Amino acid sequence: MNPIVRKATRDDIPILLTFEQGVIEAERPFDPTIQDGDIYYYNIEDLISNKDSEVYVAEIDGTIVASGYAKIKPDRHYLKHKLQGYLGFMFVPEKYRGHELNKLIIDALTRWCYKRNIFEIRLDVYQDNIPAIKAYEKVGFKKHMIRMRLDIENFDF
Repeated sequence: MNPIVRKATRDDIPILLTFEQGVIEAERPFDPTIQDGDIYYYNIEDLISNKDSEVYVAEIDGTIVASGYAKIKPDRHYLKHKLQGYLGFMFVPEKYRGHELNKLIIDALTRWCYKRNIFEIRLDVYQDNIPAIKAYEKVGFKKHMIRMRLDIENFDF
């Protein structure tokens, strides 16, 4: 197994759309607020074509086996950095997990950010998604902040 990491192209969109559904399916158990039925998180074509974002894929023998994107985003005015590299769309189909493909994608994305003088890298992960957290910690990410929520729909005020 010799994976090749490369920038995604528009020709990759059909497989990336299936990967997107894999991300959604993996995240639904962690998030009761995700709508039922067919939904989409990303505008993959825009992520591929926008100068402020990049999608990378890993291939093995011509088959795409991992994905991820980086997007340069403005950050809050009071932080030391003005821009952040936001990572998302991290997906490896189950049969290819455990081969550090996610690390290869993250390495490519962080290099892309570094070349653009973006040194603050962020991503979101559900707190109960322990395998994902371990994978991100393995490449150097640290827990930083917890986002909390409260559903008050059935509260009796």
